[in-house]
Amino acid sequence: MIFYKEERLAIFIDGANLYATARALNFDIDYRRLLSMFAKKGRLIRAFYYTTMFEDQEYSPLRPLVDWLDYNGFTMVTKPIREYTDSQGRRKVKGSIDIDLAIDALEIADKVDHILLFTGDGDFKRLVEALQRRGVRVTVVSTIKAQPPMVSDDLRRLADNFIELQDLAPHIEREGGPNANRAPEGDEDDQYEQEYEQAMAHLRSA
Repeated sequence: MIFYKEERLAIFIDGANLYATARALNFDIDYRRLLSMFAKKGRLIRAFYYTTMFEDQEYSPLRPLVDWLDYNGFTMVTKPIREYTDSQGRRKVKGSIDIDLAIDALEIADKVDHILLFTGDGDFKRLVEALQRRGVRVTVVSTIKAQPPMVSDDLRRLADNFIELQDLAPHIEREGGPNANRAPEGDEDDQYEQEYEQAMAHLRSA
């Protein structure tokens, strides 16, 4: 990892993509440890976390996670998912955070030196190019060690740095492993992780 102590950092997390990547590597992320780790690498200006939520639910299973992250140093960006039925009667969902993340990254580009992008989604290739043209270094965090790899090869090659998520596991893994289903130390809602997994499973199967 190439970091400079005086550089201004920003973190952008594609929540669903990072969740799927960590699960493919069979570990759960402790977001408090993740934030603490990168805060020591430079001057951390902002950490963004992006996720979608079903708009017609009285209670979203993601709410405990969203609230916890919001109170623990992350700037939360949520977007509603809309369900609809297509012309053949099939249930579909519509909702993406890609544009929101890209706009926010471009808006903060003149205030940071280095952006850490936690996603393997190749759709962000143009964003990385635009940030680099503005003089911002971009590090992509994902994995090539899962089967299949979770990162677009074009995105990985374009980035200034690539960090293998599996290499970060000793530093950011939540104690108790992937089946612990408990909140970070000090949090009262010990069901948030289980609800998060349920919500992500629902999104993947939709």
